[in-house]
Amino acid sequence: MAINKQLHTEEGLSVYYEDPLCFSRIERSVYDLLLEFNSNCSREIVFVCIGTDRATGDCLGPLVGTRLRSFNSSINVYGTLEEPTHATNLVQVLEKVHGSYRHPLIVAVDACLGSSDRVGFINIKKGSLKPGTALKKTLPEIGDFYISGVVNVGGFLEHMVLQNTRLYLVYQMADTIARGLYMAYSRFDYESRRQAAMLN
Repeated sequence: MAINKQLHTEEGLSVYYEDPLCFSRIERSVYDLLLEFNSNCSREIVFVCIGTDRATGDCLGPLVGTRLRSFNSSINVYGTLEEPTHATNLVQVLEKVHGSYRHPLIVAVDACLGSSDRVGFINIKKGSLKPGTALKKTLPEIGDFYISGVVNVGGFLEHMVLQNTRLYLVYQMADTIARGLYMAYSRFDYESRRQAAMLN
């Protein structure tokens, strides 16, 4: 499989996790979206990483959240391996987020299923994520923009597919996503602080 796969669309970016430039493309795309949705730096950035540690295919979000926390414990992260955000508590987590922050900029992260030729791709798109669709669950939409990782093939026995997804793939994708998110966040935070200092 070629490793320099990427696809730019009007909706966003889709890049293969083994692409040598995957990390930098994620960082650049996320940074641009943070600027677009938070140009005056007035919105608190919140990462909501969805999934559970009880199924390898569905632990992408909690792995990303845990990794982000390890980079910087002060980042606003909901959904880690220790405290996952999943179908049964998503509504409560969203209520907590909106109760804690005024007009937060929410970045959602979740695993998804797709066609066989899309496995390993990381997608970044504007708009809200619709969690639980692969498992036919009706959950609230979330995010100003979102990142989804195609961890396995969908279309048949999704519960079994998620249970039997290779952890190595999910871990590698989660590490790349987390590093990209952290670098984009850090760059945005530095620029916003610098601008604030110049105004003062």
